[in-house]
Amino acid sequence: MHQRTLFIVRQLMRCASLLCLSLSPFAGQAWAQSSFPQKSIKIIFPFAPGTVSDTTLRVVGNKAAEFMGTTMVIDNQTSAGGITAARSVLLAPHDGYTLALLSNSTAISVSLFKKLPFDPVKDFDPIVGISEFSNILAVSGSSSYTSLGSLIAQAREHPGSLNVGTTSIGSTNHLTALLLKSMAKLNFEIVPFRGPSELFMALQRNDVSLAIQSYGTVKEFIVNKQIKAVAITNAKRNQLAPDIPTVQEQGIPGFEVTSWNGLFAPKQTPHDAIQAIYVAFSRALKEPDIVKRLNDLGVETMPSTAEDLALRMKNDIRKWGEVIETSKIEKQ
Repeated sequence: MHQRTLFIVRQLMRCASLLCLSLSPFAGQAWAQSSFPQKSIKIIFPFAPGTVSDTTLRVVGNKAAEFMGTTMVIDNQTSAGGITAARSVLLAPHDGYTLALLSNSTAISVSLFKKLPFDPVKDFDPIVGISEFSNILAVSGSSSYTSLGSLIAQAREHPGSLNVGTTSIGSTNHLTALLLKSMAKLNFEIVPFRGPSELFMALQRNDVSLAIQSYGTVKEFIVNKQIKAVAITNAKRNQLAPDIPTVQEQGIPGFEVTSWNGLFAPKQTPHDAIQAIYVAFSRALKEPDIVKRLNDLGVETMPSTAEDLALRMKNDIRKWGEVIETSKIEKQ
């Protein structure tokens, strides 16, 4: 009888403990931490392996996975300008284990394609910003031009004498050239190349007067003095390249372009999964060694909230939609 009584007392104590836990304000957090994740998390990535964006995601993702006690799998699906990658995420279970890396390129796609098979605002929930990339306007190392101002003066004095190299039509740097042409009221030819390698070969041969590309891509060329950076497209000087003046400083007020990317989940993903991912990535993006590794790549961390990321997507959809419409770019 004594043992029976002791058993009942222990069971009552256990029930009381569970009741206290359920009433605790931290109960939801504790449950979320214990229930997610239970397996590897996959991020479907729309760019090629080995790119600056790819390296950035792997560095941050591995650290975030370490904090969550799991592993991160990066699945590079590069076809159709990111459409394939986004669709793959939407077709997967909406359980937090398959995520999308969307970017300003996604915002551009809304207006660039005749019919996009998804809506980045209605079909995805933002989780956390990952990184931000400045764009650089550069001339060859042997060029006589030393500033964007001198290039603009030449273009105004001799309309049509300036040509600007970018990568493919509809890319961020291609639209940056169109925005520059419009805001500065210049007449110059834009020459799109298939990739950065061909663009820089043309620049070094002086086949193009000016090239536009992300800072992370051109950083090594600048350090080696193969090219000269004449402007950066941020609103203010970039802390990673403080000696490079902005476009705004050189006579074009209001000019600002930055590339960015962030993690998104398909709608109806459980909140506890989204919260766990947000906490882990936000923590990873603030780790000094991670910040340094990304800065060395020419990349700035962007640990923004879901609200900030959503606003950035909406603003870029509007901004680039206007540039595409004004420039009369044929929809793909």
